[in-house]
Order: sequence, then C-alpha cells, then structure tokens
Amino acid sequence: MTKRIGRRDWRWLALWWHHFFLLWSTIDGQTRYSIPEELKRGSVVGNLAKDLGLGLSDIFDRKLRLSSEAGEQYFSVDAGKGELVVNDRIDRETLCAQSASCVLPLQVVTENPLQLHRIEVEIRDINDNSPIFLTEERSLKIAESTATGIRFPLETAQDLDVGANSVKSYTLSKDDCFSLRIKEMSGNRKVPELVLDKSLDREKRSVHHLLLTALDGGNPVKTGTTKITVTVLDNNDNIPVFKRPLYNVTVHENNVAGSILLKVEATDADDGVNGEIEYVFAEHTPHSMLSIFQLDSNTGEISLAGQLDYESSAMHEIDITAKDKGIPEMEGHCRVQLMVIDINDNAPEILLTSKPNQIREDAPRGTVVALIRARDLDSGDNAKVTLKLPKNYPFSLKSSFSNNYALVTSGVLDRERFSAYNIEITATDSGSPPLSTKKMIAVSITDVNDNPPLFTQPSYNVYLKENGVPGSILYSVSASDVDFGENAKISYSILDSKVQDVSVSSYVYINSDNGSIYSMHSFDYEKLKVLQVQVQAKDQGSPSLSSNATVHVFILDQNDNAPAVIYPSSAALGSLSHQRMPRSTKAGHLVTKVTAVDADSGHNAWISYKLAEATDASLFNVNMYTGEVRTKRAVSEQDDSSQRLLIEIKDDGEPVQSSTATVSILLEDGLHEPILDLRHKPPEPSKKTGRITLYLILSLASVSVLSLVTFLILAVKCVRNSRSSGSCCMGRTDCDDYKNPNRNLQIQLNTDGPIKYVEVLGGDMLSQSQSFRSCMSPMSEYSDFTMIKPSSTTDFKEVISVLDASLPDSTWTFESQQVSIKGKKQ
Repeated sequence: MTKRIGRRDWRWLALWWHHFFLLWSTIDGQTRYSIPEELKRGSVVGNLAKDLGLGLSDIFDRKLRLSSEAGEQYFSVDAGKGELVVNDRIDRETLCAQSASCVLPLQVVTENPLQLHRIEVEIRDINDNSPIFLTEERSLKIAESTATGIRFPLETAQDLDVGANSVKSYTLSKDDCFSLRIKEMSGNRKVPELVLDKSLDREKRSVHHLLLTALDGGNPVKTGTTKITVTVLDNNDNIPVFKRPLYNVTVHENNVAGSILLKVEATDADDGVNGEIEYVFAEHTPHSMLSIFQLDSNTGEISLAGQLDYESSAMHEIDITAKDKGIPEMEGHCRVQLMVIDINDNAPEILLTSKPNQIREDAPRGTVVALIRARDLDSGDNAKVTLKLPKNYPFSLKSSFSNNYALVTSGVLDRERFSAYNIEITATDSGSPPLSTKKMIAVSITDVNDNPPLFTQPSYNVYLKENGVPGSILYSVSASDVDFGENAKISYSILDSKVQDVSVSSYVYINSDNGSIYSMHSFDYEKLKVLQVQVQAKDQGSPSLSSNATVHVFILDQNDNAPAVIYPSSAALGSLSHQRMPRSTKAGHLVTKVTAVDADSGHNAWISYKLAEATDASLFNVNMYTGEVRTKRAVSEQDDSSQRLLIEIKDDGEPVQSSTATVSILLEDGLHEPILDLRHKPPEPSKKTGRITLYLILSLASVSVLSLVTFLILAVKCVRNSRSSGSCCMGRTDCDDYKNPNRNLQIQLNTDGPIKYVEVLGGDMLSQSQSFRSCMSPMSEYSDFTMIKPSSTTDFKEVISVLDASLPDSTWTFESQQVSIKGKKQ
C-alpha cells in the first residue's frame, strides 16, 4: 500500500520543491535525472553508483543509504547493480500541483569518510488530464434591449497538467448573436468572455444554446466542454453595473472568521423595484470557496466564513453577480481577485541527516562532521531559514544545496584546549517577527601532535655594543608547546647561514635547552654592523614539528676611533707641516686646510677643528667645520717670521676622542701671489714614472744697463731653489722628482721676486713627501707649466680649492692626463 500523505503536507512540499528548483542549477557537483511521471515500479532511473564514482563494493562498505526529503520513498537503490529504480507510483500533479517544475531531491549518504551527495530527479509532466469545467451548464439571462458589445465573463476550465499540456485555447459553437473573446490575465491565464455581437429579438428567438470548449496543448489534444444557455428577456431598461469590473484585495491568512474583506458595489439606473440590487456568487463558484467566503446579498460585503490557508491556495478568484428585481431580471458581473499573504506561523526545524563523528584534531579544514537539514512549512521569506553557529568555534556550516548544510571544520582543532564541543545550532527564519529553533550537537576531538612550538614573537631585535666580552649572553629566546609529554619537549638550534662568507656559528652559539644565545668573540662595528641569526625550536613528537624565529643583532658603535689627519700629509705622519706665506698677505687669506676623518659613525664621526695653540693667536683662525686656516688680519712687519699653529681635532662621541696637527708657517718678504690663468696644453702620453718637462723662458725686462745684473740675480736664485728642492728644471730636462705621484697635494705660491713659481707638494701618510716646481719668467706675457695628473679626482679638487682661494682671477681647465694652468703676469 502506498502511504497516504496529508494534503497540506503535499502542498507544502510542492511549494518547497518549486522554491528549490530556482536554486538547484547554481550548485556544483550534483547528479540529476529526468523521468516522466507514471513510470512502472522497478523502472531504472540511472546508474547511481557509476554517476557518483562509486564501486559496487562501496554500496556495502561505505553503508550507502538513500533518503527523500519528501518523506515518501519513491526510489530505491539496486545494491547488485548500483542502479536507482522507481519504488512507487509517481503522480506529478499530486506531488507538485500546478508548479512549473517538479523536482524530487534525494540525499545519498556514504560513510568513511562521511559524504553527502545530492540527487535530483525531475518529474516530467505527461498529458494525462483533460480540461474540466466545474459546472456542466451555465445559464445567462439577457434583456433583448441589451446593447451590443456587452461582455459576459464565462467560467475558466481547470487542467491539472502544466506547461504545454495545460489549457491553451477556447472555442464557442457558432451563433449569429454571440462570439467568444479570450481575455489575457496575469500569470498567463486565459479567461473566456461571451460577447453580444447582434441585438437580441425575443420574438424571433427566446433561448440560445451555446457550447464552450476548452483545449489543452498536449499531443494528442484533450478537451473539456460546458453548456451555456442564454435566455432572452423582455426589456428592463437598465442592467446593474459594478463600479469596477475587477476588484483586487490582499488578505493575511490569519484573519479571523467574520472579518470583512471588501465590499463590491453595483448601481442600477432604474427606479423602484427595477433598481433594487441583490448580490450573489456566480453559479459556477466551487463549494470549497463557498465554505471560506460569504457574501451579504444586500450590501455586497464579502467576509470570511472559514480559515484562509496560504499553503493551500495563495490566490482566490470569485465571480460576483448583481441582479435587479425587475421583470425581466437583469444581471451585472464582476470578479474579485483575492491574494492571500503568508504569515510566519511555523518555526523552522533542524534535522540531522547523519550523526556527528569523532574528529582528529589534525583534521584538515573542510572535514565533514555532520549533515544537517533545515525546513520551514511557511512560504516566501517566512520559509527562508538561516543557520548560525556560536562565534569563536572552529566549525562552520557549508551550504551544499537548498536548506541542506554540512557541519565542517573551519579552523585548527586543539584537543589540549577543548576535547569536546557542544555546538548549539540556531535556525532562524526571515519572517516578521522571526521564529527560531535551537539544536545541540556534541562533537568529540581525538588528540594528535598537531601543535608546533611557538616563539613568543616571530622576530627579535637585539642591540649590542661593540667591543663586548666574548662568551657573554646576547639574548634568550623562548618557545612553548601546548601539547603534552614528548610532544611538548623543545630543543633549540641555530640554522646555518653565512655572514660575510663565514658561518654564523662562528659568531654565536645557543644553549639547546633554554634558548640562550652567546657571543663567540668581540664584535667590531666598523667591520660588522648587523648579524641575522635563524633560531629553530623543535619538539620531540612523531613526526616532530618545528618553527623558526629570526634574531637581528644590531652592533652599536662606540667612540673607539680618534680622528685621523689626512691633510696636510706631513701632519698626518705626525711631523710638522711647513707652509710659506708672504708678509703682504691680507686678512681672510687661506693659508692651508686641515682635513681629518673618523672611522666611527653618527655623532661619533662628527669632527670639529679648533686652534689650540698659536705663536700669535690674533693672526690666524681655524674654521670649526671645514678646518680651513685663514688670516684674521693683515700681516705686519712686527709679526714673527715663523708661526707655529697647533690645531686640535675632536669628534662628537662620548667620551670625546681627539688628535692634533701642527702647522709651521714661514713669513717671507718680497713673496707675491701670482695670478695665473689656465691654458690648454696638448696631452702627452702618460708613463708609469711620470715625466714632466718645464720650460723656463727668461726674457730681459729691460735693455738698460741693469739687464745683465738682473739676469745674474735670476740665475743665482734659481740655482739656490734647485738645491733646496731638487725640482726646478731649466729647459727641457727629465726630472726624477716627478716619479710616484701622490694622492695628497699641497700647492705653494711664490710671488716674491722677479721669478714667479708654483710649488706642488704631494704625499700620503705612508709615502715620503714629493715636490714639483715650475719656474716662469716675469718677462713673458703668459707663463705655462704642466703637472702630473694625481691618482684621483679628489686631488684635483684639493689643488683647485687652494688655487682658487689664492688666485681668484685665474682660469683652470682639466684635461685627460694633465692640469694646464694659464695666468697673466703680475
């Protein structure tokens, strides 16, 4: 025997399935079959095992079971073949009523692992029902004076089939006075109307017999008929006319009996009895509707006589007739379309499709714990159910299809913190006010070694002063493991890496038990500024788990380097730096420049210069920031010829480090500063020993008697200078003094006497000072000389800085291997 299911349950299922059909196509990984209704029991729907990727052995091993959300088991699984077969008669009209689609959702549950498969079986309609009129015969009374064009609504036919198999058209038997018009209504419904095409004549024909036929769209076509009898009455001037041919009203399904829903109103232009109107339901009104609604025949008020049920019918169409009391009796017609509004009067339900299993704490995210289904007997928003879990739980609900959910893991499980969870699931519908239901699900967690040691922070910054004691502790890292026993024992180690091509283990080591890091030797900031150490913490579990942290050791600079003098070069070597200056020097004259560097950094490398001691402190000053030594005033005849300056150079560190440079300045009479220009000279091939040829052209300045004396004086002075420095070359001569050009250059300008010359001193802290001199004649308009190119462009800058200060009117030009200087005669 087929189990009988209540009419209300089937109506709810039909609406639910209709709602689901709108959603099913958006769900991936589902299997769908399509069969016609009324298949014989045992008919094969499809090979379920094959379509789900299961073997025949899985049907038994994984305990495959099939359940229907409708409750009735219309299908079963042939375990021997894995086929889905029909288990009972399927009538689409009973299952889904007038729904456009009819889908039976099935759930296939397999265990080990727990999986839920959704199967959809679409039930296709066949044309197994004919259109039916509720009344076999309809009577109409029409006065012969009724104007042509008047329409009379007729009863619509009902067809339990849907789609192409439903009612498609109507036909009317042939009559000279009447024709048929089809009125299109909302929802693609067709309403037949009888149209008066020709004036009636009672004397010629008092009764008209018509046949209305409804046709569906099936193949073959099925029909249904009803008779219409039109009685022609004597003239009654006017017929009752409703204010509106169609009334629309919405009513909540929980309205109580006796509630007035609306009032229809018709008028008749006649007087007396002919104008009195009586309201009645149309003759074809079904009895089920008469049990729900009642009509006041005098006022036209329609009220509730029974209980509305949205799940049974969401819309009611009521035909109302208004009759006058004249002779003959005249009628007017209208239609009431009543929409029932669903109310939220059913709380949602939570059903367990499968019981929850024990879950390992290392279960990956997405592991299915239990299968859950929710349902609500209401419709629309009132039937939309939302499931919620408590916050901060490592579980979530994954919607597999409409109102079906899988409880899955969404985070890391930790048996050490929670060995079991009592999960309270709340189902809430979208009604107003919303209704909700709660259900508790217990889930047990089994333990594994799933917790790696965790450092207190992913990286550590350690600041260490340089020059520390080897073996001192740098820092202690700490990690913890919330597991138990061997899984919680931690050992520390340093991962191998390279620091300046040397293994990091040469710099530091770590205590494997407590994570303390020690230095292997003292650090020097000037050699190593930062050290990166990768520390690993590993537990003793099986398999063992580990995590890493980075320790950044920043070496802090200490002021352990004093400023080092790099210019003048003789001062850099600790000896006196000898400078010469004419007594004609004015205030602001650049005598020399002291340059120092500090190997430290930051404030420790900030250098300042100060004149510590001087033969005459009023004659010279030192720029605090640049180290330039300049005259404070013009040199007088009373100033000592030999001036000694002690310049103190300090850094800005703590404690302060300092060094000194001693400069000896010789004041000479008759020494003037030449004003030089630069003249380009073609470059000569550079040689390793660096040769320089000086051309000295002496011209007589006067043809006077004193010319010979003047020449002798010049010759004697040139010989004297050559003996002192060995660098003056008369004529085109190779000089050994040009060998080994130096990085640091010093320029001496001598303008005292008839011969002008420039002396270039070069040397560094590790080489002996060298001297280059060029001599020129005061008789020449221009004086040319050439210097070997220093080893770096920095030396040129030093040369030019001095020459620019001493000879502001000179022009200087660099060439590839030489410096060419051209200056006008003073």
